[in-house]
Amino acid sequence: MGTRISCIFVFAAGVCLLAGCASHGEQVLQGEWLQPVPGMAPLRQGFRLEADGTAGSVGMATLQYETWRWQGDDLLLSGRSIGNGQTIRMVDTLRIVRLTADTLVVARGTDEEVFVRNK
Repeated sequence: MGTRISCIFVFAAGVCLLAGCASHGEQVLQGEWLQPVPGMAPLRQGFRLEADGTAGSVGMATLQYETWRWQGDDLLLSGRSIGNGQTIRMVDTLRIVRLTADTLVVARGTDEEVFVRNK
């Protein structure tokens, strides 16, 4: 019986640890992440991630992010793509390759993009 209780305790502690890591990770992701606009160096584009799960696009009029969430290794940005007279609901799935306090590297397929936290 003692071994079973020990196993349950270890399992519960592991679940709490994982939940804490996810919560901490989400806190690290919160903020504004920017990169240079390709071919237009001084201009920057990216997204803003709020604590309440809302998101916003920065410097991208045709891509309007509304919400975000972290699922496994993926950052999911939901919103609307606006162009050619139509609006399409979309979810942009970005695989998180690396996350530090000031740098976010994400992948779309085989292409990687680097974002820097706007301070």
